[in-house]
Amino acid sequence: MQAETLDTATAYELVRKRRPRNEFKQNMFVLRSLVTRDFKLKYRRSVLGILWSLLNPLLMMVVMAAVFSYMFRFNIENFPLYLILGTIMFDFMRRGTSEALESIINAQALIKKIRIEKMIFPLEKSAFELLNFAISLVAAIIVMVYYQIAPSVHALWGLPFLIVCVTAFTAGLGLLVAALSVFFRDIIHLWSVLLTAWNYATPIFYPYEMLAGWMQTIMQFNPMYHYVTFFRDIMMWNTNPGGLECLICFGMAAITLLVGFIVFRKTESKFILYI
Repeated sequence: MQAETLDTATAYELVRKRRPRNEFKQNMFVLRSLVTRDFKLKYRRSVLGILWSLLNPLLMMVVMAAVFSYMFRFNIENFPLYLILGTIMFDFMRRGTSEALESIINAQALIKKIRIEKMIFPLEKSAFELLNFAISLVAAIIVMVYYQIAPSVHALWGLPFLIVCVTAFTAGLGLLVAALSVFFRDIIHLWSVLLTAWNYATPIFYPYEMLAGWMQTIMQFNPMYHYVTFFRDIMMWNTNPGGLECLICFGMAAITLLVGFIVFRKTESKFILYI
């Protein structure tokens, strides 16, 4: 309880600081301040600090590679790299939406005290996880060096494009669940279950080819399948994802962001009555 009070007080002081009068610059200032605050809080009193963002995906890769390589014996070349690329991509979305889920509810003390752009709180979680994803990407690069695999030339344009798409998708989904959780608290309990099912429904640790034909058809409607596959294509398979795949990735991100934005804007005026 004391930590929660401290976090609220810290955020309140950040927002009260003198800032530029321009609304956009003001919102960007608050966004940067909240990301900095979350970053400090996450690694506070940790001996290894930021290194945990690097070690976590590596340790998880070792454990999962040991389990799925030897128990299930998937015949995937450079399986640990295949695994870590899928894991850090899915975790970006998972953590970003999970943190955004209760962002409005947790910021109720601040929202009730001062006038502030409410959309900043779920968007800040996506921005913070983008930073963690960038650190985790270093872990993937270490594994690529170990296996002597260089990213394809398509990564020069594909990686920035993919990061934009996944960030937009995560932000849109985060806005949606953040708004809905204010009115329907059951979503808070259901979301982790849905994410677990989503994780197993995405070829993170198993090959896409092992799925039945009808399951492969359904998989085409899974945004994270496209993002994970795109990531692996440019980082380990030396493959150009192609124009159609780029259009699918962009379209899914744009639609999700638009839906999340509209739902959030339509409901934010009623937040104060439910938080």
